[in-house]
Amino acid sequence: MDIRGKTVLILGGYGLVGQAVARRLLPERPAKLILLSLRRDEAEEAVRNISSEAAGVALEPAWGDVFAFGDWKDRVRREVYADPANRARLIESLLDPLSEQAASEYYLYQLIATAKPDIIIDAVNTATGIAYQDIYKTSRLAWTAAKEGRDLRESLETLLVTDYVPQLIRHVQVLYQSMVRSGTGAYVKIGTSGTGGMGLNIPYTHSEEKPSRVLLSKSALAGAHTLLLFLMARTPDGPIIKEIKPAAAIAWKRIGYGEILRAGRPVTLFDPGTPERVAPGGRFRSVDPAHGTATGETLKSVFIDTGENGIFSLEEFSAITTGEQMEFVTPEEIADTVARELSGGNTGHDIINALDNAVMGPTYRAGLMRHWALEKLRNLEKQHEVRSVAFENLGPPRLSKLLHEADLLRRAFGTMSAVREAAPAELSRRALAVLDDPLRRREIVSIGIPILLPDGGLLRGPECKIPPVAAPGDSHAVTAESLESWAWAGWVDLREANMQRWKARFDAIEAEIQSIAPSDSSSRFLRDRQFWSAEGLIQPGKVVGWVFATEEKGARMK
Repeated sequence: MDIRGKTVLILGGYGLVGQAVARRLLPERPAKLILLSLRRDEAEEAVRNISSEAAGVALEPAWGDVFAFGDWKDRVRREVYADPANRARLIESLLDPLSEQAASEYYLYQLIATAKPDIIIDAVNTATGIAYQDIYKTSRLAWTAAKEGRDLRESLETLLVTDYVPQLIRHVQVLYQSMVRSGTGAYVKIGTSGTGGMGLNIPYTHSEEKPSRVLLSKSALAGAHTLLLFLMARTPDGPIIKEIKPAAAIAWKRIGYGEILRAGRPVTLFDPGTPERVAPGGRFRSVDPAHGTATGETLKSVFIDTGENGIFSLEEFSAITTGEQMEFVTPEEIADTVARELSGGNTGHDIINALDNAVMGPTYRAGLMRHWALEKLRNLEKQHEVRSVAFENLGPPRLSKLLHEADLLRRAFGTMSAVREAAPAELSRRALAVLDDPLRRREIVSIGIPILLPDGGLLRGPECKIPPVAAPGDSHAVTAESLESWAWAGWVDLREANMQRWKARFDAIEAEIQSIAPSDSSSRFLRDRQFWSAEGLIQPGKVVGWVFATEEKGARMK
């Protein structure tokens, strides 16, 4: 992709890698660079840091929490979640399906919708941002409350708002939906291995067991995030997706001497006073304000600032970067890799491309054997005088619904041309007549697929897959809108309006066939005249595969 003249949004633009990427992209002459950070002062400082090098490139700061709702973007997450109403709002959002309206409440969506970036570089440490909410701690609090018989509401709500997977999935959904809506052309993630490239034997923890569960949660989230991006990259009509995943410590931002900060605050120096007696049989408190006297001074020393990973001493930096430990990679090397990948270069460091090359795809042997499997299945159908249509073991219910509708039309009309020539009322009447056979009705309703009759009546069994049941005894309000939604999602629908949809489908298939010249016997077309058969017989599996791939834009692209 040509970066010149493009709008580039850098998420995490104040961080070590974000700043290096911004500097590296300036010579490529983008029209605008938008640098986002969590806080306003950071975003404005990020812009100031590179303004002398901009040379005509427009620079713009943006700030806020990219995981939060727009109206919460400048608030501390811990304070937001202390309010029960806020927790309830977030939980409902994470558990409900993502509508366009729901997506638009998130700050990330609003930012992308407003900026309309051509390119997004994501240098936010997503895995840390989500995993370091520490689900182990919140789980322990909920479990303790349960064991002690206390009110579980608050601890359960806190547990739900720290659950990693729904948050990660919602973040990726919002990101994808906003990029497609805004026409973003490329998204590059700077990811993490979570361990600086080390294995389960990593010596560095957060004062827990080795290896740290919280640290491994970060790695687990990073891996899940990568696979979600891999799927995003395989989605037609979306942006180009790449991920650069450094597997070493990233350093450094600056080296200096001064006050040492921990969690954003100076480290106070204490005089320990008289020794404490520690003996077996006694009690020891890790936090005890009675010990140590503040001197009024703070810790000052030589340090190296490694950005998001914090301030390290000379010897800490020496230890973690020595051979056989994390070692390190510079942010400028990462930035150069990002720029080269964006410009069409092949650095060998794009994780998404590596996964594409490493995963096993469909094989020639499987394609050959598919033919024989289908032949055996068809021979058994003839032998036992049955039609093997749908069992609702695969899902979604819409698949079973469409297959059974196509089968009813196959039994009533035989060919796609016969359906195309009939009026919707005739299609509806003759499909209903097929159901005079009790076995047809029973096979459909017994797998959880109701049958909506032309007059609005409903044939059903004891269980309906749609609408889904969240809890035993659930009931659902019936409205005109909900009826249409349920019929679309998983009810065999014999009403005339749905029969008109089937006519339109077969018209589209016929138009597709006629667009191919009879003399064209090349490999150009996946679904040629021979695919549909000369007789135009209704083949439910092929037809529904076409519906999912073409009508519903669910085609595999690789």
